[in-house]
Amino acid sequence: MFGLSNPQRFMAFTGPLTPVLWAAAALLLAVGTWLSFSAPADYQQGDTVRIMFVHVPAASLGLGAYAALGVASFFALVFRHALADAAARAAALPGAAFTALALITGSLWGQPMWGTWWVWDARLTSVLVLFLFYLGYMALRASIDDEQKAARAAAVLGLVGLINLPIVRFSVDWWNTLHQPASFLAPGSSGLDPAYVPAFLTMLAAYGALFGALWLTAIRTEIRRRRVVSLRARRALEA
Repeated sequence: MFGLSNPQRFMAFTGPLTPVLWAAAALLLAVGTWLSFSAPADYQQGDTVRIMFVHVPAASLGLGAYAALGVASFFALVFRHALADAAARAAALPGAAFTALALITGSLWGQPMWGTWWVWDARLTSVLVLFLFYLGYMALRASIDDEQKAARAAAVLGLVGLINLPIVRFSVDWWNTLHQPASFLAPGSSGLDPAYVPAFLTMLAAYGALFGALWLTAIRTEIRRRRVVSLRARRALEA
């Protein structure tokens, strides 16, 4: 894994892997969508239960993407590694998109279930804070012209945002909220109805593959951009 911290090795390794992830994501999304619409309606929620197949994977990947951003920020800040910084930067936009999708689908699911589009309970509020951390990270990088200073400032913010991840994860256990607690494979629970498991797992895998494809593509694009910037700066000095 640490051998891939070399940009040339990273590019060589991810070159054939990236299109495989894109193909896997497309296939899994197609199968998962078909399974989602083939699953029976819930006896209480009706067809609204199908939102789960979009909402839960999106929320999970929103958390996972920020964890990747935070870990990469740590290595970028402590070891000053350019590839780690590129990985952190590349995780921000897809992570923000997944989190936004989780917030939107959560509201669409919550309105018929709770009778309201939004409540300021612990889970919803902490996910909104997560989304704001994503926006703050991207805005901070864009607001500082010096890339090195922008990278260091954004890395600090990325590390601070890690504090919010356990709050999001355990908010339904620590506080009394409208949001239901974890049910799939949760200890002491009946788990997810077997009729929904194939669609749920397929969509979860699809979102994982999609994030992997987006992340690797963004990192590779960032590496190429930095090479171009470096070449231009070198030619300007030689001119």
